[in-house]
Amino acid sequence: MSNNITTQNLKDIPTEALDWATIQKDMKNKLGSDIYESWLRKIDFVEEMNNYILLSVSTRFLRDWITSRYLDQILQIVKIYKKDLTRIEFKISEKNFQNEEEKNIDKSVNSENVSFIKDTYLQYNRIDQNKRFDNFITGASNKLAYEASLKVSENISHYNPLYIYGGVGMGKTHLLNSIGLSLKEKHKVMFISAERFMYQFVKSIKSNDMVKFKEYFRNTDILLIDDIQFMNGKEAMQEEFFHTFNALLDKGSQVIISADRAPNKLSRIQDRIKSRFAGGLVVDIQKPDYELRSKIVKQKTEELNVFYSNQINISDEIQKFISTEITTSIRELVGAINRVVSFSRIYNKVPNLSEVKVVLKDLLNIGENKVTIDLIQSTVCKFFKISKNEMLSSRRSRYLVRPRQTAIYLTKILTSKSLPEIGREFSNRDHTTIIHSVKTIEKLKEKDPEMTNNINNLKNQILYSKENEI
Repeated sequence: MSNNITTQNLKDIPTEALDWATIQKDMKNKLGSDIYESWLRKIDFVEEMNNYILLSVSTRFLRDWITSRYLDQILQIVKIYKKDLTRIEFKISEKNFQNEEEKNIDKSVNSENVSFIKDTYLQYNRIDQNKRFDNFITGASNKLAYEASLKVSENISHYNPLYIYGGVGMGKTHLLNSIGLSLKEKHKVMFISAERFMYQFVKSIKSNDMVKFKEYFRNTDILLIDDIQFMNGKEAMQEEFFHTFNALLDKGSQVIISADRAPNKLSRIQDRIKSRFAGGLVVDIQKPDYELRSKIVKQKTEELNVFYSNQINISDEIQKFISTEITTSIRELVGAINRVVSFSRIYNKVPNLSEVKVVLKDLLNIGENKVTIDLIQSTVCKFFKISKNEMLSSRRSRYLVRPRQTAIYLTKILTSKSLPEIGREFSNRDHTTIIHSVKTIEKLKEKDPEMTNNINNLKNQILYSKENEI
């Protein structure tokens, strides 16, 4: 679902005092629990001004991190409730780091059970009960990584460290999670992202609590750390991680690491750390081949069908199409299935191949060079049953004006041509005529469902003028 906020949405929302608790809930839902818990939960609302709000955080580091990465998204969420707000300001609160979470630390806890400290700022585990070995679908591209992970879960320190790398959305996090799930009942397990490790490291320095930080991580039995490439260029954090890493190996603890590239390809990571990584078992997860993609599509479709009590019906043809066309990552593959299933449930119909292509248009490999102005003009003329010469003529008959405006509109949204360039391709029409045509079609789409349907059909025909082999 898109997070874009329309003018109409804003008009429908009453102007009243901001409910920060509601905004926090929205941030968690839209930006994800990991990001919210790591960075956004500690934002405090201070006051609302005429056109901006003032928020507070505990450190400059936290302020700079939030503003550089999440400020625009937070502002968009805030504007849902107050459309007149145009910016967000932060101040640094002089809070003691001994906050409400940290007050719950049991001072008597010793280093032997430090991994089980509850309700402290160190307590963080990303283990997801739904990411298990038994629902990890294997194929030639990920079989070695799967078998290595399974071996580690059966016999810790057998491969130590275990380093798993691959592109985004290939299943690395799923494997780390599966290892954690298998071992957490009998061992002290910590599963954390490199980003979160850095956050806790900085927070411990600020709170003068590095002893507790060191104890916490060095007294665990299993350390799973995700996306290690995030540490690039952060020398102080790398130094601490290096010593933590060595301490764990020395005492026989298992370390499992994931990254988006091989150890020797990591940039701005200390050579001694890369050397330690390379000294263990290094396995990669490659792009899924067609066989694996097909297995994933079939299994996920069956799971969703069971979940929705057999209310969906995605044909073999569509499953084959998705398996063939979505090749980038497993995550995008699953996302494509979810989109098609959502379409089926929303419209209460079995989608055909043409509709699926529209639903998945941004995931499919369609190069802009396939779309030419000549193709657009020809497709529109055929749709409206007029000749190309009629469309490009100076005649202003209604039966010619609407197709001409439609073709101009489609040219504007489906190509990167400038307004003067578009004008030249439509018998040297002025750029103001091009602007008027685009605005006319946009207004008609808002009022006329038939026009919206026609535009969507034409887009589909243009983008898929040549049927892909399935």
